[in-house]
Amino acid sequence: MSGKKIILIILAVVILAGVWGIVSVKNAYNTLVGLDETTKTAWAQVETVLQRRFDLIPNLVATVQGFADQEKDVLTQVAEARASVGRAQNQSETMQAQSRLTGALGRLMVVVERYPDLKSNQNFIRLQDELSGTENRISVERRRFNEAVDTYNRTLRSFPMVMFASMFNFEVKNRFEAAEGAETAPKVDFNK
Repeated sequence: MSGKKIILIILAVVILAGVWGIVSVKNAYNTLVGLDETTKTAWAQVETVLQRRFDLIPNLVATVQGFADQEKDVLTQVAEARASVGRAQNQSETMQAQSRLTGALGRLMVVVERYPDLKSNQNFIRLQDELSGTENRISVERRRFNEAVDTYNRTLRSFPMVMFASMFNFEVKNRFEAAEGAETAPKVDFNK
């Protein structure tokens, strides 16, 4: 083989390696961007159902308040928790505020048990059904969000993607987790 052929072969190998490297980086980056967008979309769905709950709460509180004026502490806690949701500035603050709101709503439902007339009020029953359906939607959307975050984090932390992730400043995302103490929910029976 002549020197020219060897140089052409080496040049061809270098060019192919360069093209392969560029394609690999492009594919890795696009994969991470796609997964990042999936987590953002899933979070937007969580926020949508959380907003629905946020919007239902004033009506629920007003209905309960008409029957249970002496339960001002619990109603105040619900109002304060709802306000903290409205003040949340980022995903982490939203998760914490929503956990406080969930706890306050649980305490409100315990108060409801003390008022049989309230439990038979049609407006309250309708609001209770809407809130229950919303809570189910929240659970589904939280699960979907966590699944999207798990896929993103798993991909981000796997080799060789981890090299590209750090190169382009992609970071691990937090899951939406239950608040501390959530494992002991208040017992509420609306069928009494």
